[in-house]
Amino acid sequence: MPALFSSRFRPSRSSEPAGPALEPGAPLIRLRDVEKSHPAGTGRVYVLRHVSLDIQPGEFVSIMGPSGAGKSTLLSILGMFDGAWAGEYHFLGQPVHRLSVRERSALSKPAIGFVFQQYHLLDDLTVQENLDIPLSYRDVPKRERQALVADALDRFGIVGKKDLYPGQLSGGQQQLVAVARATIANPRVILADEPTGNLHSSQGREIMELFRALNEAGTTIIQVTHSESNAAYGNRTIQLRDGWVVDE
Repeated sequence: MPALFSSRFRPSRSSEPAGPALEPGAPLIRLRDVEKSHPAGTGRVYVLRHVSLDIQPGEFVSIMGPSGAGKSTLLSILGMFDGAWAGEYHFLGQPVHRLSVRERSALSKPAIGFVFQQYHLLDDLTVQENLDIPLSYRDVPKRERQALVADALDRFGIVGKKDLYPGQLSGGQQQLVAVARATIANPRVILADEPTGNLHSSQGREIMELFRALNEAGTTIIQVTHSESNAAYGNRTIQLRDGWVVDE
């Protein structure tokens, strides 16, 4: 099977990562006693319990554990999709737990890229248009958006597919476009939820090699995975069980 991405892959030309400046030595992410629960009868069911951890810039972290352990919930909190939790969360030195919904959105949009198991590409838009969407949400001027999209198409070796629609691509190619979309604005961190779950093993290896290349270029990667082989691409594994961090 031919490679999903070009051997000419290179990091973005942008030298400055998105988001506020981080003080030297400070963690990119700091969680302290983060808990997530919901009411059940006269009590509560806890999805996360007293999660405390630091993630440094440039780490490649895998979050593992059995189904129902709280992995995707933790990723959702890190991505600021979920605001109904207790505890402290600092991202880029900013106290997320004290921010309004609008302030959280302003903090996360330029600094966090997302890769999902289901790709989440827009079926009625071409590859080129799918890559343009996150830039338009960030109010990037049209000429700059065009340059960034052209650069991403070239970096990921998908120039020849720019006018195709997601339905005309294989699963591996769709995930490749999803990764390109997640990284097009040079985010500080990529959050990936089972990014190879719908791919054949060879396609999955290609995507994981791409994550490794992005990480080596300076992007922090945090992935949720059930795969030991995928976890081995990172430099750190966090194990969750019943909402608790049980091992690192």
